[in-house]
Amino acid sequence: MRVDDAWYSGDRQRLARIYGNHSRSTERRRLWGRKSFQHRLDRRDHRLHIPLAGDIASTSADLLFADMPTITVEDRTTQERLDQLLDEGRVQQVFLGAAEQAAALSGVFLRVTWDRDLVPRPLLTVMQPDGAVPEWRFDLLRAVNFWRELDGSTQSIVWRHFERHESGRIVHALYQGTAENVGRRVPLTEHPDTADLIGSIDADGDSITTGIQQLTAAYVPNMLPNRLHRGSPIGRSDYAAPIYDQFDSLDETWTSWMRDIRLARARLIVPDGYLRNEDAGRGASFDDDREVWHSLRMPPNEGNGITLSQFDIRVEEHARTAEAITRQAAQAAGYSAQSFGLDGEGQPVTATEVDSRIARSMVTRRKKAGYWRHPVTDMVHVMLLLDARLFGTRIVPDRPRVEFGDGVAESPEQTATTLDLLNRAEAVSTATKVKILNPTWDDTAVQAEVAAILAETGAAAPDPVGNYPLSA
Repeated sequence: MRVDDAWYSGDRQRLARIYGNHSRSTERRRLWGRKSFQHRLDRRDHRLHIPLAGDIASTSADLLFADMPTITVEDRTTQERLDQLLDEGRVQQVFLGAAEQAAALSGVFLRVTWDRDLVPRPLLTVMQPDGAVPEWRFDLLRAVNFWRELDGSTQSIVWRHFERHESGRIVHALYQGTAENVGRRVPLTEHPDTADLIGSIDADGDSITTGIQQLTAAYVPNMLPNRLHRGSPIGRSDYAAPIYDQFDSLDETWTSWMRDIRLARARLIVPDGYLRNEDAGRGASFDDDREVWHSLRMPPNEGNGITLSQFDIRVEEHARTAEAITRQAAQAAGYSAQSFGLDGEGQPVTATEVDSRIARSMVTRRKKAGYWRHPVTDMVHVMLLLDARLFGTRIVPDRPRVEFGDGVAESPEQTATTLDLLNRAEAVSTATKVKILNPTWDDTAVQAEVAAILAETGAAAPDPVGNYPLSA
């Protein structure tokens, strides 16, 4: 996870620390592990980093949650409250951030908590996998310990807050230790960041009773199985193909490309006679604007003695190499090259060609949506349960239904073509056509539009009575 995090962060110093201090000599020979490139006062570090790892993680999140999944329950009052919780809690933003981190770090934890002093509702939050110790039974999460280092920690003393989620309760603990040892458990009042928890802790212990049997945390694997740890419920990162070699090679290619540009700057090589002495200790200089020169001691057959030095820039070679590496990395991560702006070429394409080019990305999206559906359902259900249990909301906290869209928005032209073909085949009603064209409309709006269409086209059934009332 440290290696994945270094590439995902795009931090050059973090990459240099990871590879420069690696135990394997082969890893230290990578671009970011070479000691000759380490910072020196008399030399600038010309290594260039291309954030392809971050682009892959961002693309994964965009494919999943650029459109919010549909989350519904049967009870109308509960649905209204659920919509309010999702909107006020900015849940789509939470999902986007969580999905991006999961793609990079192999998975992520969703946690439901609350703070009555902050907002009167449950909160859906994200916890990092490298700050969690999960406990599994038959590959099902039965408990998880989240931990974080608190402010005020030094090299000799490190404060850590542990938060254990298990069925029916949440346990909080504060430990005082060192950088390499958890240390001893101390009262929560010993640190200001945990002292406020005392008011929420049960009087007879160190835990908070949730009042529900469901676990208030869930794990979302990015992809399964984990190829390095077969049989483990821990997911695998998008970088776990592995594609570290492609990341390193891409940085090497762009670094070489920029080196060509630096070396290709025009330079003049002139004889000593063209240089002007700037007095003792100040060296000599060349005035490239000077028009008249005299007293130059050079044979007449040597011309002016000035040589222009300017190398070629291998643009085509570097560009093709970088594109090939990016394409291979995207494919190994499970995405189509089109998702990263490759293969576009500025030419118009049909909808069928677009679907074909992004097919690999869509398959990966559907697979990941399957991993996300159940944890999202569990945590939204927990939000409803806690909302009714702790905040007294009069709702029916049933388990919701989560549905991901197809991820590809059809153009108006595609939709019109589809509807026209269905209409010619006489395989669709007017109400269904209106619903396809306007998927967000409710039944009332759909029926009103259907009535208007039938009236305008004259397809409405005639009134046998007309304006005359039936006789008694």
